[in-house]
Amino acid sequence: MTPSASTLAFVESPVQLLNVLEWAYAPGTPAGPRPQGPQPDGVPSPDGVPSLDGVPSQRVRSPAATDPGPAAPAPGAPASGPGPRPAGAVPALRIVVLPPTDPMSRGQLRRMAALARDEGYEVQWQEARGSRFAPLKALAALARDVRAARTVVVGDPFSRYVQLLLTLVRAEQLVVVDDGTATMEFIAQTARGERLVRWHRVGGGGLPGRVRELAYAPVSATARRRFTPAARRARRVEVFSSMPVTAHGGMTLRVNDFAWTRARFGPPRLTKGTDLVGTSLVETGVVDPARYLEAVRALTLEHGATRYFAHRRESPEKLRALSRATGLEIVRPDLPLELIARRGPVGATIVSFPSTVVHTLPYALTGTGVTVAVCDVDPAWLTGSASARARTFLAGVTDTARDVRRLPAQAAPTAG
Repeated sequence: MTPSASTLAFVESPVQLLNVLEWAYAPGTPAGPRPQGPQPDGVPSPDGVPSLDGVPSQRVRSPAATDPGPAAPAPGAPASGPGPRPAGAVPALRIVVLPPTDPMSRGQLRRMAALARDEGYEVQWQEARGSRFAPLKALAALARDVRAARTVVVGDPFSRYVQLLLTLVRAEQLVVVDDGTATMEFIAQTARGERLVRWHRVGGGGLPGRVRELAYAPVSATARRRFTPAARRARRVEVFSSMPVTAHGGMTLRVNDFAWTRARFGPPRLTKGTDLVGTSLVETGVVDPARYLEAVRALTLEHGATRYFAHRRESPEKLRALSRATGLEIVRPDLPLELIARRGPVGATIVSFPSTVVHTLPYALTGTGVTVAVCDVDPAWLTGSASARARTFLAGVTDTARDVRRLPAQAAPTAG
């Protein structure tokens, strides 16, 4: 039986895994890597997601089938990992990947898992979706380690599966690393004592949806209590973030300045062009597709953009329409954009709509000469089904961004 790790991290997206690596690298984090033993031979990934350099993802052949195995290292990564772990040693940090079902996310997660293993961390690939009983099987497989861990790190406090795992947590410390701008809403909601709800989520589902919410309410309430520091139970809560947030109620805050990314990648070669960064605001039902296309076309013309870095959740149909309308080269990154931009080549100017990268790229690209610019979302672009919180939340993402250039209002036209 594999010994339980003293620190257990749960990630569901490539960005979360990147931020766990940043947290582990930061000064004062007692989760340094432990060397790992030799890995079994890899087999081709069933997802069939190639990386940008044409190297397919790999995963390991193991009896439990829970680990993605060794993938080809991403460009800029170390050529090989550390030596074997001493017999009987307990790993300081084990990263548990709870992958979503979409192929792009899974491909990026496999590449990030390879980087984590190159750093000496143990990575466990645990399927928790895709079938009716997958969540329960995963919960049973993880329960012992969750109860034994002294520190638990989570990347998405809004995840229902993570909240379910939190009902088992007995850890002395709970750490939240960024899953993007959602951290801002997490801090605001816990400060107000509200239930945890994603900012773009609107009510729905009729009576069945309300019944599910009522049945899930005790789990959600337990998770909210876990995120509240408790002196009498000696439980500490830390937020490790690049977002403009302020800790409250006994929480501690450490700034994620992407020191690991800057140490491992770059600096990048700069091109003369402008790169645009895509967003999944259309896919989440916040922004109207036609309005978004018009905004991208206007930005392309005004700034002479040549490349469009797609968000991993953007649909192929939407990206084909953008390419036809603008002539942009569509790039689907195989790693989080912070790593892609840091290793280069990258445009001397990067233009984004309100999103996580307007907060993270200034850290990752500090000292490189790259200008990050942000274009506001005009309220006229919002769909009728967008949540009431959407307008103020998106404006707050822009207004609180540091070291970025704010584009003039005419750079964000409405569709006619």
